[in-house]
Amino acid sequence: MALWPVYTGATQPHDGITRLPPPPPWRAFDGHPVLEPPDEHDDASAGSPDRTHRARTYQATEETVQLVNAALYLRRPLLVTGPPGTGKSSLAYAVARELRLGPVLRWNITSRSTLHDGLYQYDPLSRLYAARHAAADDQDPAAGAGTGTGVENHLRLGPLGTALLPYARPRALLIDEIDKSDLDLPNDLLNVLEEGQYEIPELVRAARDTPGGRAEVMADGTDRRVPVERGRVRCRAFPFTVLTSNGEREFPPAFLRRCVTLRLRQPDDRHLAEIVRAHLGEPDAYAQRLIDRFLSRVGSGELATDQLLNAIYLARASGLAAGSLDELADQLMPYLGQSPQPHAF
Repeated sequence: MALWPVYTGATQPHDGITRLPPPPPWRAFDGHPVLEPPDEHDDASAGSPDRTHRARTYQATEETVQLVNAALYLRRPLLVTGPPGTGKSSLAYAVARELRLGPVLRWNITSRSTLHDGLYQYDPLSRLYAARHAAADDQDPAAGAGTGTGVENHLRLGPLGTALLPYARPRALLIDEIDKSDLDLPNDLLNVLEEGQYEIPELVRAARDTPGGRAEVMADGTDRRVPVERGRVRCRAFPFTVLTSNGEREFPPAFLRRCVTLRLRQPDDRHLAEIVRAHLGEPDAYAQRLIDRFLSRVGSGELATDQLLNAIYLARASGLAAGSLDELADQLMPYLGQSPQPHAF
């Protein structure tokens, strides 16, 4: 039985991830202790109706299926580029749903984001307050976790830090709009994504005074604690990592060669009809007119698929006359930018 593809773009979830062959020797990881993946309902925000709908209705192209599987097999990040509204972020949720990878860990990038933000957050002030309260209550602050003054009580892993925990099967990690980051962030990510591990200096120091050197810390998206030994985290199953970019900047070659790159383009008429059908049912005559109008305009400037979906939904729900619908559709589908899309199809 052929192992390829593991991800098929199907609508029904399955356990195909268990058929993934061993990684290349240079991408094998052995983190421990092995953790069971969280239940898909652990993170309520990851299961919001919007994200659930996007995951269920995502329409993957053949190229998308091929390159997602390449990233899964090679244990490499998937860099997804393309115009706004082409489904870059939704892809992570669709793959996680089909392969039952659990809640998607999402890291939204801004110009102020740093690698430290993605790995973990530590609040020394809250620890100081806890120590003062312990002293006021005649507790020994050196007792650590039992008094709430231990480092682990004031530290939470971030999305990237959580994704690199030694889970038995891959987690899904979305690093959204990496092109908005500071110039240094892609290079800073290189070592962590290449090695599949990182250190938490605060826990490394605390481990010297902790029997066994183990700390129980909070992970991203859940109130459950996970074990970290001697302040070091190493993955076991490399996470399925999607980095999205709107093409606002170039990335260094060293970063690009460590990623599988997928370039999404504006959908053609057949693919666009499939998207509309998945979200809103079979297109009627007026919906087809809107699709044709969308396609005729998309080469002259940036348009997003969700603009078309909004127009079709209102055409069905509003009960307006045809003339009013045409005017409303034009208002709902303004160009997002005037630069042409030479690779629209």
